[in-house]
Amino acid sequence: MWRTKPTDRFVLRWIKLHLSAPLTCRLAGSSALQPKTVTLVAASSGVAAGVALALGHPLLGGCLGAAGQILDGVDGQLARLRGSASARGAFWDSVLDRYADGALVFGLGLYILRHPAGLPQSLLLLLFALAIIGSNLISYSSARASSLALDLGGPTRASKGTRTTVIIVAAWATPLTSLAPAVALLYLAVHPQVEVLRRLRRAGREQKGTSSKGEEPLAATAPAGDDGPAKSPPHQPKG
Repeated sequence: MWRTKPTDRFVLRWIKLHLSAPLTCRLAGSSALQPKTVTLVAASSGVAAGVALALGHPLLGGCLGAAGQILDGVDGQLARLRGSASARGAFWDSVLDRYADGALVFGLGLYILRHPAGLPQSLLLLLFALAIIGSNLISYSSARASSLALDLGGPTRASKGTRTTVIIVAAWATPLTSLAPAVALLYLAVHPQVEVLRRLRRAGREQKGTSSKGEEPLAATAPAGDDGPAKSPPHQPKG
């Protein structure tokens, strides 16, 4: 049976259930295809999407990004169906996700700098920097909080799935309005930063509560995903 994670929300859940799941069933019959291969292809598609955006091809970039997003929901489920899920596979998937995530944000930023749509370059550079920093901090704060056993609350809506979907939609909408990439960049610059500030505030409150009880938090051993601290043993690439 196809499973989604509690951290999968909205569009990402729909993609996994209606696009990734049927593809997984088709690929499951090929014993030569390994989950790690799917992970590599998914990450490569994401990186290629970023390159396409940077070179000024938003439609191609959107299609490559969408392919990577769909495949990113296949590898983990394929491993679970074959009973080959592992912590190593999950680590492999998480690291390669960062390459795809960074390439997409970087490609979008370069596209906008080359096609500013009348917006000040200084403003675009500021948004570009905030978007890159915010995307990295979402993942880093999740992993760090997990290692320190900090509770960040529920899953974030600023996850990689959401960020990637925003970039894909903006790329496809670019022929309709030249402001679409700028709107996506504005979202990427603001929402992740707001989420990181929320996490810092929550961690500060939790630290005060722990200090008042004279307790020290114990380090967690399970790795975190992009959405928040892991609550269960790690899997092969997430699906």
